[in-house]
Formats: sequence, structure tokens, C-alpha cells
Amino acid sequence: MGGRREPFSVMDFPLYYIDHLAGGRLIIGIIASLHVLINHPLAVGAYPLLTWMEWTAFKTNRPEIDRLAYRITFIVFIVTTTVGAMTGVGIWLSTSLFAPFAIGSLLRVFFWGWFAEWLVFIAEVGLICWWFLTWKQADTPEKKRKHIQIGVALSIMSWLTMALIVAVLGFMMKPGEWNQTRAFWDAMTNPLYVPQLGFRTCFALMTGAVFVWFASFFFTKDQDKVAREGSRLRRWIVCRLSHVVLLSLIGTFLFGTWYWNSIPETMRANSSVALLSQQFMNWHGQFRSVLGWTIVAFLVIGFAGLSNTFTVPRWALLIPTVMGIWLLGHFERAREFMRKPWVIGEYMYSNGIHKDELAFLQTEGLLNHATYVRHREITDVNRVECGEDIFLLACSRCHSTTGLNGVVEKFTRMYGEGEAWDSGAMQTFIKGMHQSRTFMPPFPGTTEEAAALVAYLQDLRERPRTLPGAQSAGITVVPPPFSPVAATQP
Repeated sequence: MGGRREPFSVMDFPLYYIDHLAGGRLIIGIIASLHVLINHPLAVGAYPLLTWMEWTAFKTNRPEIDRLAYRITFIVFIVTTTVGAMTGVGIWLSTSLFAPFAIGSLLRVFFWGWFAEWLVFIAEVGLICWWFLTWKQADTPEKKRKHIQIGVALSIMSWLTMALIVAVLGFMMKPGEWNQTRAFWDAMTNPLYVPQLGFRTCFALMTGAVFVWFASFFFTKDQDKVAREGSRLRRWIVCRLSHVVLLSLIGTFLFGTWYWNSIPETMRANSSVALLSQQFMNWHGQFRSVLGWTIVAFLVIGFAGLSNTFTVPRWALLIPTVMGIWLLGHFERAREFMRKPWVIGEYMYSNGIHKDELAFLQTEGLLNHATYVRHREITDVNRVECGEDIFLLACSRCHSTTGLNGVVEKFTRMYGEGEAWDSGAMQTFIKGMHQSRTFMPPFPGTTEEAAALVAYLQDLRERPRTLPGAQSAGITVVPPPFSPVAATQP
């Protein structure tokens, strides 16, 4: 590729960095996971189920079902339009701050896809407001039919929002033909798109049914004290939604198997670390047992709920509710980690370095081509400062200095508490760490820059300190050595 670099590399941005949070990736993960935990069960899953409940109440003339659907919709409306919407905005804000190189590249590829998603999302917000706020005004058969149609449209728009975003998520793991064609539709129809969309759709319906299951017990509690109506209604809703849970569980398993087999082999090899982190990898067998028992719990409660004569205890419905949240959250964590060392598969590493520029930078050097660094040439005087800049460019997207996932702790664990660090061995390890730890990207600098990074780490060990980001330390722009401006410097 010569000396030309594609735009939106990590080296094009001043780095917003929060040291004790490993560069801010934890913030992105928390916001994104919370968004998915709200979007999948409460929007994609619950909207069609609540619309079905309203339709059933209308067709069978059972106003108690309509009242129950309305009460549950109140919760869904409040949560999705507040926390759900704000976490969606939070994903854009956090990724723009902590990973502008990644979100910038994705915007170039998916501009029209995201534009369409924005239009669909605006329609979804308008529909949920219209649907909930006009519920009690639908007091005639004609108005009720139109109101149910709004619920159907809302359910479709909610699913379309997920369907468009899933294209981006699949692309980040396996871009497929896009790596050769750079075509928008090849990015949208990546190899993971259909299996992941099917998996998420079924999982959303399953967890949505579990949520409605559990919420219905609280909204029928008072009725049961007065009459048998509440108990009858609870048995009815549990029986109907048990079918949804069991069928969705089958779909989740089938699409999940397809999805798993479509993931690149190198990413599947990261699964034990992704599920439990390096520290707890030896618990992998026990963790798989926990996953198995989780599925068994869904099956047992689902089959128990099929009977119209047996009332499932309230505490029993709490089990799949908590487990559904846990499974979905852990799936998102594992999916994000398994993608390493890539942020965009076979295109951009997790530290923001393009795959095609790696060999060039390993020859020419990071400092020669990064925009926001203090020095271009490494000397004995500035070696530690250069190493600090190299750490920011190459390591800071996943590591902190002495905080979460801190490098000082990593090397202390390797050498032992109180033991000396061998600079030569550290340099060799850094240059080849991606071979033994496949989830780490190759070091994108020269041998001299690796030595400068080691000098910084040694100094950091002796003088532990927080590394400030550009938001605190400001920015420094040194003219590149090949520019006419640099040639005129004294």
C-alpha cells in the first residue's frame, strides 16, 4: 500500500482515554449491553406479544386481557422511551469518544443502512407513543381495529431496527465478500447476517415472553384476592406464552448452532477466554454445565406452564427472567471478545490499525505516521515519552496502566511479585505476543518502538501514575519528518 493510509485509523485522532477503565471500553460495553437487554425483550420481543394480547382480547371479548396488556405496555413504554432511547444515544457518544476510528469506518460502509435505521427508529418511537397514549380512546370496534394495526406496525418497525443493526454486528465479525468488493450490499448480507438475525429474533421472543409472563403475575395479584378471575387469567397467559417460550427456544438453538458454525474458526478458538476471561478459563467445563442447566430451567417451567389446571408459582417465573437477562448479557460480552483481535474482521485490529497498513508501520514506525504525538524520533532523552505515546496508540484501547486490565499487573503476574523485569524478554514478548495470545493484535511498530514501549512500562512500574488522555493533557501535533515544514525546522 506504500505510504498511503486509509482514513479513520487510530493515528488520525487525539485519543480520549480514561485510564482506570481500560481506555473506556468498559463504558461502551455497559451501555451497549444495557441497550440490548432493553431492546430485545421489551421492544422486539414484547411488542408483538402485547399486540397479540390486545387482538385476542378484542376477538374473544375478554376485557381483562386488554387491561393486563395495557398495564404491561405502560412499563414497556416508560423503559424503552427513556433508558432504551438514551442508551442508544449513549452508544453513539461513547464509541465516538473511545473508538472514533472504528465507528468512523463503519459509518463509511453503512451510511445508507444507518440512515434507514434512523428513519425506522423515529417511526418506532412515534408508533409506541401513538399506540400507548391512544389505548384508552380505542373504545369502539372500529377504533380498536385501527389501534391493533398500530401495534402491528410498531412490532414490524421494532424488528426492522434490530434487523438493520444486526447487519453491522455480523459485518464486524465476518465481512465476507466486502473485503474484496467494498460493496454496500456485500457488507449488509455478510455471512453472519441471517443466522444472527434468526438467533436474536427467537431469543428476543423467548425473553419477551418471559418478561410478560413475570409481569402478568404482579398485575393480577390484587384481583386474585377478590375473585378467581386473576388466577384464571394468570393460568391463561402462562399457558399461551409457554408455547412461545418453547418454540422460541427451539429456534434459538437451531439458529444459534448455525450462527456458531458460521463464526470464523480463529474466533471460536477464543470462546473459552471470551466466556470466562483468562483468569477463570479452567472453569470452562463447569460454566458449560451452568449453561446447560439454564436451558433445562426454561424447558421445565415452559412445559409446566402448558397446563391450564396448574398455576406456576411466582418465584419459579423469576428464575427464567433472571437467567434470560444473564444469558443475553453474557452473549453480548462473549461476542465482543471473540471478535478480537479485530474490531472489524480481517480489516481493522482492535487497536484501530488497518490490517493492510500493519507491515508498513512495522517498517516505517508508528511515530512517523501518527498525527498526535510529541516526538518523531526516539532518543535516550525522550524514550519514555515516546513509549507512552506508543502505548496510547497500540495498547490503550484495551489496557490501562495500573487499573482495569492494567499492563503493570499483567507483567507482574508473568514475572512474579517483586521479581525483576527482563527488558529484552519483554521486547521479544511484545513483538510476538499475538502468536500465543491470538486475541491480541500484532504490535504495529518497529523494534525500536517496542524497546521504547518497554522503557515506558519499566518506568511505569517504578513510578506508578495515571496516564491522561487528550481531554486532560491536550494535544501535540509534530510535523511529520517528510513534510516541507519539518525540513525547515532548526
